[in-house]
Amino acid sequence: MTGHSTDVPFGSAALESTPTGRPDAVRAPVPAPEAPRFEDVYAEHFPFVWRSVRRLGVDASAVDDVVQEVFLVVHRRLAEFEARAAMKTWLFGITLFTVKQHRRTLRRKPAQLGGSASMDPEVERVSDAHGRGPHEQAAKHEAARTLHALLDELDDDKRAVLVLSELEQMTVPEIAEAVSANVNTVYSRLRTARRELDAAVARHRARSAHTEWRDP
Repeated sequence: MTGHSTDVPFGSAALESTPTGRPDAVRAPVPAPEAPRFEDVYAEHFPFVWRSVRRLGVDASAVDDVVQEVFLVVHRRLAEFEARAAMKTWLFGITLFTVKQHRRTLRRKPAQLGGSASMDPEVERVSDAHGRGPHEQAAKHEAARTLHALLDELDDDKRAVLVLSELEQMTVPEIAEAVSANVNTVYSRLRTARRELDAAVARHRARSAHTEWRDP
């Protein structure tokens, strides 16, 4: 019985003898993606980082310094960024770490009397950009002050996921990536944070109503 011809290359022999089978022909080198420029990252994401720093509990007087620290880290580590995650997600991870470092440093320092008496910077920037009048600025300042006071009643983990979900409209998988937690943990923190925030809002409204009732 005559078998199949042995002239047809097979297996590893095929890779050696056929032009299309050569590894260098099959797998052309893929150029590495170009790293984002720091100037572009700063221009596009500065507002997000700045908002996040304030909403994570940094005092208004220290926001600019902490934001600067965040972008110093970003500048050093930008070459490490991989596009597997969104830039905002990567930036929030750095922001969260920097804020925690800042707060640890404050705990080691003697308490300082007094705080910033100026308008909250979150309101100042919006006001500057849109030319709002003094009454509207005052109302916005009070709303921002109330928001931050309510967020202060949450612990750091719950505060972070609530800020990203409710204020930055990030998805749960994105939040999980940003805070280095699994999806189920994020869902659990979100449920608890929303429940605690609702209770804080109810307490705030009750206090406000009692104050208004006592005022002449």
